[in-house]
Amino acid sequence: MESSALITNDGIIFGLLAVILGLIFYTQSSSNSFWQKFYKWVPALLLCYFIPSLLNTFGIVDGANTGVYPLVMDYLLPACLVLLTLSLDLKAILRLGPKLLILFLTGTVGIVIGGPIALLIVSAIFPEMLGGAGPDAVWRGMTTIAGSWIGGGANQAAMKEVYEVGGEIFSAMVTVDIIVANLWMAVLLYMAANNKAIDKRIGADTSAIEAIKDRMEQYEAEHRRESKLPDLMFIVAVAFGVTGLSHWGADVIAPYIADHVPALKDFSLDKKFFWLIVIATTVGVALSFTPARKLEGVGASKYGSMFVYILVATIGLHMDVTAIVDVPKYFLIGAIWMIIHASLMLFVARLLKAPVFYMAVGSQANVGGAASAPVVASAFHPSLAPVGVLLAVFGYALGTYMAYICGQILRVIATG
Repeated sequence: MESSALITNDGIIFGLLAVILGLIFYTQSSSNSFWQKFYKWVPALLLCYFIPSLLNTFGIVDGANTGVYPLVMDYLLPACLVLLTLSLDLKAILRLGPKLLILFLTGTVGIVIGGPIALLIVSAIFPEMLGGAGPDAVWRGMTTIAGSWIGGGANQAAMKEVYEVGGEIFSAMVTVDIIVANLWMAVLLYMAANNKAIDKRIGADTSAIEAIKDRMEQYEAEHRRESKLPDLMFIVAVAFGVTGLSHWGADVIAPYIADHVPALKDFSLDKKFFWLIVIATTVGVALSFTPARKLEGVGASKYGSMFVYILVATIGLHMDVTAIVDVPKYFLIGAIWMIIHASLMLFVARLLKAPVFYMAVGSQANVGGAASAPVVASAFHPSLAPVGVLLAVFGYALGTYMAYICGQILRVIATG
């Protein structure tokens, strides 16, 4: 399909993103009083996300049809996971305790019950939302959002097949999914930038998180040395070598499961992207027990963080705020749904006096999955990115089942 965007060349688009990121970091590190005040209120990570979204919103770039997004997701995301898990302290992550898992599951429950409640509320204003005769019934479309917000794209596709969702309602719900999920991610990134103040206000115990940060910084300080060209080439070799290995593994495992163990399709285990993320993370964790861990001393996690910012900018390219105008009724459902999820998360986090990190990553592991949970986690600290990945992988396994349950509740509400 021919794009009507002003810029369609992927090389130019990638260059634009690089320049935008460069300008943001240049102004953020400026000693100018205006920029210092500006970045006190507006987190740099949020700008890395929102400025590219304006390129898409105003038709300068067509985010849906650019090859930059799949390139970044297929190559930079696994590479970044490897570099951020190289210096992983698994024992410290286990010390984060049960609160993190409780909040993740709270987020899942919030989505399962939030959809049906949102449908009930909106149908009181627009009764035509109820009724489930054809494939384009609203409740069927909502099952795909449930799949996306509990597991990810693979689970969304699974719900589309399971509930025989029509093309028209599916495209409307995809728009709602992208806009609402991205707006919520923007809120989480803002909270990440102000996490210390929020944690202090609710009296959260952040000692386990601080311990991970301190241990990583101590390790880096002890092993830090000036990086030479061979060091940088080793970093590239490990990051993209493991990425290549992950692609090979995904190409072998996913089709094998699809052909020989069809029962595992319910877990989305026949999707290549799932295995790409799992293998990259697993090998990264395994390498943290080997001498490859020493690459942290020459800045492995800094390169991983650089890839994260490119990821954020690329995800931003998918957002078009003006699309709300095309689907106002459905957007209302999505907004209420997300408010229910967020309110439940905030309530339980307050009850447990859990750090905002637990709430943010628990939520994003549900709503955003493996592509963006490590982004939100690393917004708190690079060493915390693996926590986001581990939870997101758990979300993949739960996604299809919990979304199916949500779909059954929606069906009962809509059809009686």
